[in-house]
Amino acid sequence: MKKEVLFISQGESFMINAIMDNLKTGGYDIKRIEPNISALNEEKEKYSIIVFYLGEYVEQISDFLTYLKDVTIEEWKYLYCIGSKEELSILKKNMLIHAVKETYERPLNVKTLIGDLDKLIDQHSGDEAKKTILVVDDDVMFLNMMKEWLSDDYRVAVVNSGTRTITYLANNKPDLILLDYEMPVTSGPQVLEMIRADSELEKTSVIFLTGKGDKESVTRVLSLKPDGYLLKSLTREELKASIADFFEKRKIEDIKKIAKDKMDGSNLWTER
Repeated sequence: MKKEVLFISQGESFMINAIMDNLKTGGYDIKRIEPNISALNEEKEKYSIIVFYLGEYVEQISDFLTYLKDVTIEEWKYLYCIGSKEELSILKKNMLIHAVKETYERPLNVKTLIGDLDKLIDQHSGDEAKKTILVVDDDVMFLNMMKEWLSDDYRVAVVNSGTRTITYLANNKPDLILLDYEMPVTSGPQVLEMIRADSELEKTSVIFLTGKGDKESVTRVLSLKPDGYLLKSLTREELKASIADFFEKRKIEDIKKIAKDKMDGSNLWTER
């Protein structure tokens, strides 16, 4: 993870400039934008860390807060918010609690913010090598739990509907999708069907998440030919072990395939 920060504020002030100057002194590259959807949409791909300096205006930007929440949760962003007690309270009402990494009440000790950002950088210095998992479920509490459980070992994105899954996959290619079998509007099987019908996505690994472990339910799930299924009743350690086992088996399969391709190429050369 790079030491780059997207700084959101309405205008500039002595305090805002002081915070940005301190971040620059701490080795961070800063880009400031206004709190509007188009500005965030233009810059979001470039930054993993977002610092949001609140103001009284926060009550008038509910649409932006909703969009910021979605970007933060679905695209692995780390959001740090600075504001008064009242402003932070308004923020929490408009955003899921796990969308915000940390909050700071003004007046801010900038050293605390920089220390937290440095710690984040250290923790995620190897993120580029981590596998990416997309979790799809209409239960926000379940998504929150899954992100908490898996984020230490994987890059985790979450979406809460089948429609958002397809939108996400248009710009991102996860290593694994954990897909809720039963969802309203667009069900898990329908999402899987769309994935398999897309030439660019068809080989994406998909494991169904299901709350039913009886033989009939499991047979119905497996008949759709996913890459596996996991029960939602699994404990944290059981879930992590199952996913680690899945990736290990895929690694072995890939090694065998490479070896086979080399062997076939060698045999073809010999025949010539």
